[in-house]
Amino acid sequence: MKQLLLFIYILGFSLYAQQEAFNPQNSKGSLYEYAEFSNAGRLNFDIHDVISDSHLKYNNLESENHSVGFTSDNYWVRFKLINSSKSPSVYYLETARPITDIVDLYQISEGEIQQFNSGDKIPFKDKQVTNRSTVFKLTLPPKKIQQIYIHLKSDGETINLPLNLYTQSSFLMMTYKQQLFLGLFYGLLFLAALIYLFFYTSLKEKAFLYYGFYVFSIAMMQAALDGLIHEFIFPESGYLNDRAVLITALFSNFFLLKYCEHFLRINNFSKRFLKGFNVIYGVLALLFVMLFINTKTLKIAYPLSNLNGLFSLILILATIFTMRYKRIKIDPYFSFGILFLVIGLLGFVMNNLSLLPNNFFTLNSAKFGSGFEVIFLSLSMTNLIRELRLEKEKSQHEALKKSEEISQLKTYFMSNMSHELRTPINAIMGIAEHELESLKNNKNRKPFEIIKNASLSLLSNVNDIIDFEKIENNELKLSSEEFNPSIKLNQISNNWKAEAQKKGLDYRFEMDPEIPSVIYADAERFIQIINNILSNAIKYTEKGGVLFKLTCLKQPNYLCRFSFQISDTGIGINPNDKETIFNSFGQMKLDHKRRFGGIGLGLTIVKHIVELFGGSINIESEINKGTDVFIDLTLKSIVKERIVVDSIADDDMPLHILVVEDNKLNQMVMRKILSSSSKISFAVANNGQEAIDALKKDVYDIVLMDLQMPVMDGYEATRIIRSGDLGKPINNIPIIAVTADAIQETKNRVLDLGMDDYMTKPVNKDLLFKKMYAACHFYKNGSKENDDDENLKIA
Repeated sequence: MKQLLLFIYILGFSLYAQQEAFNPQNSKGSLYEYAEFSNAGRLNFDIHDVISDSHLKYNNLESENHSVGFTSDNYWVRFKLINSSKSPSVYYLETARPITDIVDLYQISEGEIQQFNSGDKIPFKDKQVTNRSTVFKLTLPPKKIQQIYIHLKSDGETINLPLNLYTQSSFLMMTYKQQLFLGLFYGLLFLAALIYLFFYTSLKEKAFLYYGFYVFSIAMMQAALDGLIHEFIFPESGYLNDRAVLITALFSNFFLLKYCEHFLRINNFSKRFLKGFNVIYGVLALLFVMLFINTKTLKIAYPLSNLNGLFSLILILATIFTMRYKRIKIDPYFSFGILFLVIGLLGFVMNNLSLLPNNFFTLNSAKFGSGFEVIFLSLSMTNLIRELRLEKEKSQHEALKKSEEISQLKTYFMSNMSHELRTPINAIMGIAEHELESLKNNKNRKPFEIIKNASLSLLSNVNDIIDFEKIENNELKLSSEEFNPSIKLNQISNNWKAEAQKKGLDYRFEMDPEIPSVIYADAERFIQIINNILSNAIKYTEKGGVLFKLTCLKQPNYLCRFSFQISDTGIGINPNDKETIFNSFGQMKLDHKRRFGGIGLGLTIVKHIVELFGGSINIESEINKGTDVFIDLTLKSIVKERIVVDSIADDDMPLHILVVEDNKLNQMVMRKILSSSSKISFAVANNGQEAIDALKKDVYDIVLMDLQMPVMDGYEATRIIRSGDLGKPINNIPIIAVTADAIQETKNRVLDLGMDDYMTKPVNKDLLFKKMYAACHFYKNGSKENDDDENLKIA
């Protein structure tokens, strides 16, 4: 048997005696020039059949990276190697593509055949050389010729036939350079993918999402082509490893198109091109299904996928050229990125077709193209980020502008609402108070008391709404003044004591005798706190009683700590609701079925005012047992010294007043209030223009100015008066705004215009008189001092 095999080998060598052996040390040219290849078709020969079959037709390799195209045929390559040295030599042979399914090398020497396996169809550990590429280690004995056969087969992919022979040292250096290059390449791709996916999570722009996935799929496709998927993800090979290249290629094609569609805004630009994109999406879906049907459809999918990729590039280029033709702006970096992608893919295809020489740059042309594409597309995405930022800033500016407009409209609405509601309330309360002052019979007084109380309730709700608006806009401010807290607290306590007695409740008020006689604080807000808490205590108590207690603790620097306790035996507060009790409109969130009325802003406003005072509020409550509210406020007390007063008190001064008011009901109220004093005379003007005319004709001590009036409003009239055009005496006349507009902006505006004071309707008679005499006293004393200064200057 051995003699027969020896005869066959001798016969085979004699038949190919014309084939020259390649000596790695001194042969001229490259190894491929000494090699031949043959297409065995679908015949699965073993090495013995190949050696003995003289009918196989061999052809010379035409280039360093000879390509036989997309095929599933069996190919055989043969060549001879000779070692002319006196010692064994070791070489590394790199051949085929990393994704070639079967690559078996046979080394024949003196009738002995050695077989080495590689390719991505076998487990990675079974490769002769465990390298991502298809590499064989050849040991050449001294002074002998070795016959080499290589069997290659794939499932339809392109088969290339490179033959690169390296010494051990050059192989290690080549591997090091490749690893360095691949590390930089894949590092760039994965970093870009992560960055732009992160941008998508922040900006929610789909172009970033598809671009991130595209870069990631490009990296995975190149990893599959480089054999890295086989080495690290599917080391046992298998079903998915066989299709990894096509799967990643189809995904990269899809995400590239989706990225271009959103980046170029194809939907806004051309429905016709969008249809072209949709057609290719359909083809990609069909090709993806073909990968998993059978081996025949898998074989067809290889050339069709490449062809579809080519059509995709043509569609993208056509879109870009059309947009430029129509003068639609395209980021130049995007165009450069697509250009480098086309150049890289063309270099890759031409190298596969042996149209370009085999070197580092041509072998990695697709990587260079993809790398530069990613760089330029990333630059275009940077420009997109800048555009999105500018758009966002513009939209934010527009939103801010719109918000300011809405805020102004809201303020205007609140101002008008305040004016329109307070105006009739002023008339109703004014008439009711006037009748209550004149009527002595309790039976006749009762209807007017009901009217007054109802008006106060409505006014309280209006005030709560306006205060809530101020809180929302952070505009609620404190206006401090000197006042007697004892008088204020007794007044408010007496009012609620009467309400409690009407409900049959026991009411107790305990006030610390050490309370300061005068404090410096916001009297209105001080009373509002107590008023709202007492209101709730009596409102939510059906039986039992209410305790209102105040203790005062003097502190250094003329400070005094006011500690209020308001306790009731009412319905209490559910523990689950205590955390939200200070939220706005809390009344509407509780299951009281509107038993107790109110709009649910009282505690919200109280908490905010308490915090403005720098105080604290705490609530303790048990359901169906009652509630205890504790409020601590630290306020400044004033030590009053005895002063010498003028022989004629301010409130005895005769005053001639100009009332500027357009509403007839409000005119009637003002007439009744001012007529109650025998020292006061007045005239009424219906608008600002009549007021200017009246000031020219008569001498007045003070002007009570409404704001919203026809013909000329109070703002314009005040501006004319303070301009000095009407003369110095008129220029300095005291002006008090008497308006139904309780908005803070209105108060600031009238004071900025030069008015001396501001008060809101409904008009409180005592407060009005106090403000009038204070303004006139200041004006006359100031004028006297100014006259003295002038006399000194003349002297």
